[in-house]
Amino acid sequence: MPFLPDLCDLLGEHGVLTSPEDRAPYERDWRGLSNHPAMAVAFPKTASQVSDIVKLCVAQSIAIVPQGGNTSLVAGGVPIAGTPQLILSFNRMNTIRSLDLAADCIIAEAGVPLAAVQNAAADAGRLFPISFAADGSAQVGGAISTNAGGVQVLSYGNMRAQVLGLEVVLADGSIWHGLNALPKDNTGYDLKHLFIGAEGTLGLITAACLRLHPAPRAIATALVGTGSTENAMTLFQSVRRLAGPALTLCEFMTAEAIALGGTAPLKAPAYLLLEISALEEDAAPQALIERVLEKALEDGTALDAVIAQSARERESLMALRENIPEGELHAGGAVKHDISVPLSRMADMVAATQTLIAQNHPGCRLNIFGHLGDGNLHINIRPPEGRRLADLNKPAITDAIESLAVSLGGSFSAEHGIGQFRLSGMAAHKSPEALALMRRLKTAFDPACLFNPGKTIPPESNHD
Repeated sequence: MPFLPDLCDLLGEHGVLTSPEDRAPYERDWRGLSNHPAMAVAFPKTASQVSDIVKLCVAQSIAIVPQGGNTSLVAGGVPIAGTPQLILSFNRMNTIRSLDLAADCIIAEAGVPLAAVQNAAADAGRLFPISFAADGSAQVGGAISTNAGGVQVLSYGNMRAQVLGLEVVLADGSIWHGLNALPKDNTGYDLKHLFIGAEGTLGLITAACLRLHPAPRAIATALVGTGSTENAMTLFQSVRRLAGPALTLCEFMTAEAIALGGTAPLKAPAYLLLEISALEEDAAPQALIERVLEKALEDGTALDAVIAQSARERESLMALRENIPEGELHAGGAVKHDISVPLSRMADMVAATQTLIAQNHPGCRLNIFGHLGDGNLHINIRPPEGRRLADLNKPAITDAIESLAVSLGGSFSAEHGIGQFRLSGMAAHKSPEALALMRRLKTAFDPACLFNPGKTIPPESNHD
């Protein structure tokens, strides 16, 4: 039974890519670290077509790699080596089906970019809060499948908190129609949560009903220079005590990190990017942030500060944070880590990392930045000046950083997911009981193991 001709008949002349040249951009991950061939790249337009593709693949034992914007930092949306795989791209499933202001929700297909959801919400006077550097490329389905976070998790929660319902194609080709806008539906297992963060290993998300929020009417944004991570934590706690949930953004960057994103308007060893939002224009968030910073400058918690006076200045300050990943990539890349620790251990984590690298990997350069308000740091290790990334002992560095985070009561993966690159961390740090439960779920949902093979769950031999 010819697979590719049947697939082409199903999706039409322009719905399948088969040549190596056409497949290449979809086979390589964003960081350029994983590149394995697929049989083809398929572009369905409807959930029904996704269902038909699944049935075709099951009949011929061909694995499916679901792919959104291909912005994963752990190679979660590209093929592995050694098994026949079809890349199923959601690029053509890019319709916003409805926007309900009474229910404050939007139904978007899996291939809709996050930026498009943000824009649609803004046009309707609402806010969709999931935002990160890749939101112009990252898609709804991928963001849900990885339970993406971003810069406003502190106030609004991660992607899981935004999902009201899902439409999912299951491993037998059936479609679970779980789209609804009900904040309360206490009728047994809440099935949508099984697919959120599962990285496409249990089902293929084709559409989602997402929660919208009231749009802020006034925003105050400041970049603050501090002398240490401890001072940054003290400042964060001061702002949080005064602003409460109105503190919608708190990003931490070392001087080395911010330099990769651009030229800061002030000099300091470390920085906080703060934002206070208000639903009413007369709530005066700028006055609040000025009061906090005045005290911090007086007692030395802050060394210097800049408050954005216009939308353009705000965009300039935000770009310093958002441009760090691209700047790092252009500077030669890094051994990347996405860890979280309790807020009380943030300063300990930074200090211990600095000591660890100085002692065991002298000359390596640290790029530390992340979401201070929710305990999530991106700890990236760059090679010494004049050396290549390939010269570093990546497994040893990663094992040390991840083990350090876990020893402080944290996690080795906070928001990037597992994909292909964090399987060793799963084997080392996830309990045998948790892994056994995950494998049982995988077998129950995908008995032939055709959905996104080689991702999320390490082989049993790795853990035994």
